[in-house]
Amino acid sequence: MQLYKILDGLQAQYNHGNDGMEIAGINHDSRNIQPGEIYVCLNGKNTSGKNYIKEAFDKGARLVVSEEDLGQLPNVRVEDARQAFSLMCKNFYGKACDKLKIIGVTGTNGKTTITNLIADILSSAGKKVGTVGTMGVSYNGKTVDTGFTTPDPNILHKCFHDMLEEGIEYVVMEASAHAIDLKKLAGITFQIGVLTNITQDHLDYFNTMERYTKCKLSFFDKKNMKLGLICSDDEKARSLLNKANIPILCYGLENPSDVFAVKVKSDFQGSNFVCNCMDEIFGVNTNLVGTYNVSNALAAIGVCRALGIDKRIIAKSLRYINPVEGRFNIIKHPKCNIVIDYAHTPDGLENVLKTARQLTNGKLVALFGCGGNRDKSKRRIMGIVASKYADEIILTNDNPRDEDPDEILSQIAVGIQDVPTTIMENRAMAIGIGLGHCGKEDTLVIAGKGGEKYQEIKGKKIPYNDFDAVYKYFQEHLTNLKGQNDDEHNS
Repeated sequence: MQLYKILDGLQAQYNHGNDGMEIAGINHDSRNIQPGEIYVCLNGKNTSGKNYIKEAFDKGARLVVSEEDLGQLPNVRVEDARQAFSLMCKNFYGKACDKLKIIGVTGTNGKTTITNLIADILSSAGKKVGTVGTMGVSYNGKTVDTGFTTPDPNILHKCFHDMLEEGIEYVVMEASAHAIDLKKLAGITFQIGVLTNITQDHLDYFNTMERYTKCKLSFFDKKNMKLGLICSDDEKARSLLNKANIPILCYGLENPSDVFAVKVKSDFQGSNFVCNCMDEIFGVNTNLVGTYNVSNALAAIGVCRALGIDKRIIAKSLRYINPVEGRFNIIKHPKCNIVIDYAHTPDGLENVLKTARQLTNGKLVALFGCGGNRDKSKRRIMGIVASKYADEIILTNDNPRDEDPDEILSQIAVGIQDVPTTIMENRAMAIGIGLGHCGKEDTLVIAGKGGEKYQEIKGKKIPYNDFDAVYKYFQEHLTNLKGQNDDEHNS
């Protein structure tokens, strides 16, 4: 594509560049530059893209897009390189996003579940749907691992283009706080934006809750979307009702809402409730467990009704919904109840443990850790939360990354109050300990990693999965038990 088409709509100053030159692609990572591409010079928290301009040209970059005048180097100067990166990628891929109906889901917790619920309901209604989020990009049976909750603009817009080529009508995507702050979503108009809640997370990046909150709320603006749907049970989300410049609907369980539920019942088999969606009343039975998942279902119901999906299709879809991997997944076993969940924030852990506590007749064992090189202030708080609900706590590695695992676990332990606690860094062994401590009426909650297929330790991603660790324990346990029985029989 010619450069002037890529820069359409941008205020750009050409410095030693030919606006008619052919461009093969756009990239911000000098390591991955291909011949004929544009290198977009972005400044990060700890480094400047200027440091890698020579590498980009050595690999065949055609020119650089930068916020600075680079002298005699072929370059285009822009005021905001991150915004320009997103808009250029949109143009390069034929503005595919403008031809799709895109729904964005943001918030500290619940994004993945709500995204998948909306997508499943739309699919049940006969719509062709793609998803973008923590689990990757999925459409038409294909899955692309992007490495981020919200991919970088060059990857995201290529995915939009590829989806459109395959007939996708709707895209439901997670919009992370980082993506909003880094302007990855610039140029995309969302049909509907959903805000689940705003609780402590990512303070290693945002530093303060005030800045984190401001970032999330800034997404709900007429330059980004046509309609907002927010959770009325979250105080920070409710603040949008008085100041947003777009129409706002709300859903919730505790405060007046456009979409709400009554007569809620939940057990380890699922939940049922009566939904009032903008004065339409209908019953819902679903295999989703816990009141916080009822709230997630209300968000999906609100979005899909706003898109014109019939309430009967919504109710039928929720009845047979596919469980999201790593989101309150229940492994049924005669020995005990086992719950695997991605909860890795204080609020997320509280939702999962509170639900498990309500449904457990016996002992509740909580197994979790905290990620390294991330917000340290939440570690003590998660210890406090676990103490509130669990009868026993097992602290173990999450993704320690470059931090000392002992130090991470010690910082969590500071918050634990009067609850028996075991520390075992090896996560698979910790799960074995937890299962060994549980009986028939007990529940083991394994939190923090959900469906992740690795542990990140000292710069390496080591293959690992919580589900596999549970199944391996039971395989070995049953094998040992069978061996003991055979020995007894032979004697």
